[in-house]
Amino acid sequence: MTERQSEIIELIRKEVKPALGCTEPIAVALAVAKAVEILQEKCSCTEKEWRMTADFSINVEVSGNILKNGMGVGIPGTGMVGLHIASALGAVCGKTVYGLEVLHDLDDRSIARAKSLVADKKVSVTLADTAHKLYVKACVGTGEGHKASALIEDDHDNIVETWFDDTVLARNQSAGADSSGNGKTTQDYGLTVREILDFVNEVGSDDISFILESKSMNLALAHEGLESNYGLRVGQTIMSEKYKPVFGSDFMSFAMAMTAAASDARMAGCTLPAMSNSGSGNQGITVTMPVIAYGLKYGVDDGQLARALALSHLIAIHIKGYLGKLSALCGCVIASTGAACGIVYLKGGSYPQICSAIKNMIGNITGMVCDGAKVGCALKVASGVSCAVQSAVLAMEGICIPESDGIIEKDIEKTIRNLGEIGSVGMQDTDNMILDIMVCK
Repeated sequence: MTERQSEIIELIRKEVKPALGCTEPIAVALAVAKAVEILQEKCSCTEKEWRMTADFSINVEVSGNILKNGMGVGIPGTGMVGLHIASALGAVCGKTVYGLEVLHDLDDRSIARAKSLVADKKVSVTLADTAHKLYVKACVGTGEGHKASALIEDDHDNIVETWFDDTVLARNQSAGADSSGNGKTTQDYGLTVREILDFVNEVGSDDISFILESKSMNLALAHEGLESNYGLRVGQTIMSEKYKPVFGSDFMSFAMAMTAAASDARMAGCTLPAMSNSGSGNQGITVTMPVIAYGLKYGVDDGQLARALALSHLIAIHIKGYLGKLSALCGCVIASTGAACGIVYLKGGSYPQICSAIKNMIGNITGMVCDGAKVGCALKVASGVSCAVQSAVLAMEGICIPESDGIIEKDIEKTIRNLGEIGSVGMQDTDNMILDIMVCK
């Protein structure tokens, strides 16, 4: 493996991780869990039952985007939505060693205890005054008068500062550094679409075989969504015999159903983890499931599927680097663009055809807004998959939106940067308006 290939694999491992539950409430749970772990250590609270009996007071401050994405989404295993129950679970059973699977040890007792903390108004969540799109500060106090805090910024698992009784304990990484502490942002890796494709074609099969965890993890979520009544049942409905005359049994409908079903389950609080992309489980689902569906439909071997998944993941990571982890632009736009490239790859497409697929996607569904994480996301996911298949097929036919149209440029990297500018800068007022509408309902 070359040094550059090793760097790109490092980026994949940094941005593609298992996540249990929607990552915005999970980031809140992670910050609370860290604060509680500090209290346990500093106050020598070693009793096994301490978390189940402690007189916690939990105060959480979050950025607007965290609030938006945490208000209406299901929290695993609870039948509840929102940041209050996520905060309480972080205190009762959260373990930071699990990262974005911080609620891995969730059980009926911890759920009951967390619900009682919320009912007793021991949890408060407020909007922070911060310029960070992704910001969570959790402060946890005990009946003995001690308190501990943890701050997450810029990445969902990036704990940048901790305190105990107002004394700073650690200032581990500067804002924007990744959770491994190497200080790199996604853009620092300097990727291009051309290099991503070269990497996928040239890297050793064994070096990227780990990416197949995306298949096993997200496919399990899809089957769960198809077999049980989660959320809006988008995937179930598309796949049902009743609506075969509407949706048929072609690849597009299969890909839409499988992807939407995984989102149905996850957004409604399923306790199975998702393999995330760029800090989002829904993006991880959308970037992988259409590619996995193609592999299932047409018998693609795991070696080739791993390369397609690596391409899909990396294209999404590359585009997302210009937007930031959270924005007013729906993440399924970026994730389904990655999926379109993965489908083109499996169909034997070339670099120009992959670029065409990206341009077709950007010229089509740019502008789809993010109005928070919730069960309705499965509908947006299904729409994104439909567009991805259309874009891939058109690209394979040599059809591409021309540079004379809208925000499309001849150069693919300029086109991607245009999308980033619209999502991160141009839609800022839209983001604020969406949040205002949501909090005033």
